[in-house]
Amino acid sequence: MAEEFRKRDRDRKSDDFVKDNIQERVVQVNRTSKVVKGGRRFSYSALVVVGDGEGQIGYALGKANENADAIRKGTEMARRAMVKIVLKDRTIPHEVIGRCGASRVMLKPASKGTGVIAGGGARAVLDLAGVRDVLAKSLGATCPINVVKATMDGLVQLRSREEISALRQ
Repeated sequence: MAEEFRKRDRDRKSDDFVKDNIQERVVQVNRTSKVVKGGRRFSYSALVVVGDGEGQIGYALGKANENADAIRKGTEMARRAMVKIVLKDRTIPHEVIGRCGASRVMLKPASKGTGVIAGGGARAVLDLAGVRDVLAKSLGATCPINVVKATMDGLVQLRSREEISALRQ
């Protein structure tokens, strides 16, 4: 029984890293310190966004005692947490507002040639997701972690015309 689980986990891990054309972007690195008897002990957290530019996107927060390890852990976790989003040509199918905590991100489809009009964490998510023409506005709190989560929430809410008509049947 245990052998079956090990084989399944090994197969799943090998599938995760077969994806070649995945790009990553570090949105934020945060250093925290803990005061101990011998001085200060630092630890790092890194917010990493990964995507293939064709509608698959993921994000994660990696934490470690070294900066490079935090980024590496964040990248691995983000690859495992990738989700598929709906795109219409080079833009999104409809307007949507994503929410996380006090952050809200409004996403609007844009005409061809507009580009990605977004800032900070929202730009990283939209670029790596493969969205080429979109208008985005961050409303409320601008904490990068919550802005990335709110942008992802908005992208996950997107539905194609076919999906909506199938739900109405």
